Amino acid sequence: MSTHLQGSLFDQTDELRLGPLDGVTRTGLGRGAWIDVLPGWLGGADALFERLAAEVPWRAERRKMYDQVVDVPRLLAFYAAEDPLPHPVLTEARDALTAHYARELGEPFTTAGLCYYRDGRDSVAWHGDRIGRGAREDTLVAIVSVGEPRDLLLRPVGGGESVRRPLGHGDLIVMGGSCQRTWEHAIPKTSRATGPRISIQFRPRGVR
Repeated sequence: MSTHLQGSLFDQTDELRLGPLDGVTRTGLGRGAWIDVLPGWLGGADALFERLAAEVPWRAERRKMYDQVVDVPRLLAFYAAEDPLPHPVLTEARDALTAHYARELGEPFTTAGLCYYRDGRDSVAWHGDRIGRGAREDTLVAIVSVGEPRDLLLRPVGGGESVRRPLGHGDLIVMGGSCQRTWEHAIPKTSRATGPRISIQFRPRGVR
């Protein structure tokens, strides 16, 4: 699968390494929801993007929407708790996040979902991770982004002013508290020229 990634000017190494998590910045969203953001947490993210794009067994999905079946506008991969992750640094990242958020989460991150946004036409609509326990319990979802930045938008359920965070090149965002129940998030399509991005979403057991 060919990619056209423009490397980050601030991450000019192929050495994969995680930075400390004590630099995260928390923003309260209201209604019991919050996000933590740490730009460039994963060094060497462009090299990881190339590995994942080439080696992950990506799948295209089709879903029924109204009276027709349509292509899901991104490629997907999923790793259950017992599955080995596609690169050791992702196992290291999952373990580091579990340790850092042990008091707030109270359990480990176990699964990893990967989304491959090939260009600005790929997207994900407004949603919350409310399949399973996320529909009724506070939880955490941690996302590491590699590749070109794309905007992640968040807005209150029922509508309201949105919050925008561009994510790529090793950036980390953690959505916590009631975020999955009281807020929605999306990656909108864009007409701007943009390169590919892969997001890795770590979730605890029973949250999708």
